[in-house]
Amino acid sequence: MLTLRILDTREPDFEAAFGPLVAVDSAVDKSIEARADAIVDDVRARGDAALLEYTNRFDRMQAPSVAALEITQAQMRAAFDGLPAAQRDALQAAAARVRAFHERQHARVLAADWTDTEADGTVTGQRITPLDRVGLYVPGGKAAYPSSVLMNAIPAHVAGVPQLIMVVPTPDGERNALVLAAAHLAGVSRAFAVGGAQAVAALAYGTATIPAVDKIVGPGNAYVAAAKRRVFGVVGIDMIAGPTEIFVISDGHGNPDWVAMDLFSQAEHDELAQAVLACPDHAFVQAVAASIERLLPAQPRKDIIAASFANRGALVVTRDLDEAFALCNRVAPEHMEILAADAESLLAKVRHAGAIFIGHYSSESLGDYCAGPNHVLPTVRTARFSSPLGVYDFIKRSNVINVSAAGAKTLGPIASVLARGEHLIAHAMSAELRM
Repeated sequence: MLTLRILDTREPDFEAAFGPLVAVDSAVDKSIEARADAIVDDVRARGDAALLEYTNRFDRMQAPSVAALEITQAQMRAAFDGLPAAQRDALQAAAARVRAFHERQHARVLAADWTDTEADGTVTGQRITPLDRVGLYVPGGKAAYPSSVLMNAIPAHVAGVPQLIMVVPTPDGERNALVLAAAHLAGVSRAFAVGGAQAVAALAYGTATIPAVDKIVGPGNAYVAAAKRRVFGVVGIDMIAGPTEIFVISDGHGNPDWVAMDLFSQAEHDELAQAVLACPDHAFVQAVAASIERLLPAQPRKDIIAASFANRGALVVTRDLDEAFALCNRVAPEHMEILAADAESLLAKVRHAGAIFIGHYSSESLGDYCAGPNHVLPTVRTARFSSPLGVYDFIKRSNVINVSAAGAKTLGPIASVLARGEHLIAHAMSAELRM
């Protein structure tokens, strides 16, 4: 049975009802952490032997070696060539749009090194270089996500990362053709049919077969998240992702069926996913509720959607649009939609959101697959301080300092005074010798 929560900001108990829905639960399951830690430590110590043992056990396989789990370039190409024409065309179109967006991002933000030369000849600037090797974790098991391959691999490829190492679990040895085809299109260098905490550990520390990487990106289950948290510092990571979220703001106009389906699009991911509508028009909120009731029974994942609404979903009647945006900024959602007249003019009201979809035709699902911008987005309020995955996640900046003889005479006294103030005498003398 569907439990649909309809709230009104004018009601005295609104905060008591809404607050718990958006509270960030940072609690970590200690048992999962402990098991993931043990797996990571074992793979670090025993390398391929441990990786093979866990892969065969957890994915119900009988691989003779980790080398046998490598997915070759020929196999990825064959998977692409073997796709039905409609799937192949859709994958190519999505990849082209994702690549074009990230190429524009690269050109506008990260295109080249830069330097400035001061009057005395001192040169300062930055050198921008791609990471050497990146690990791409692609979920497998209950579902396959070729879109995750595109979104994680293409910006790394555009950034100039020379080696992309993909890992993907293949329970019972079943390899998804769309995932392998996406890897072919996205420029993956090597791929392995391994997953879980053991795959994260292999990427972080390296084994005889799988090379160590500099950064690991891509979503996974609780064990993958725990392992990424554990190896952070040895390698970089993109983020620790939480349940997906969508926050829709409507001015009370539009098609309530569209709004209901947009809410479903995220609710169907997970029982803990969050789908919220905020609207100042009580009648429209009721119309959306009616659409939800009518459309839900036909959804293949209706039980998950219903659980998501019961756990964390809400339809909120607000005093006005400004209050709706204030609630949205408080939630800092992964995805948000503005469904209103002159929606573009309202964009400035959004301060915190991973991705912003403007207008009635900008369904969130288009962003998931083929609009172009990255769908790897901050969740659980981290949009307050972090950004979508992008080309900038696969490069690093090195400061460049080339001090002239005249510059050393100018900067030396400043450094000397500050260094002596910190009681770092060698620092001071190093500067003084050049004055």
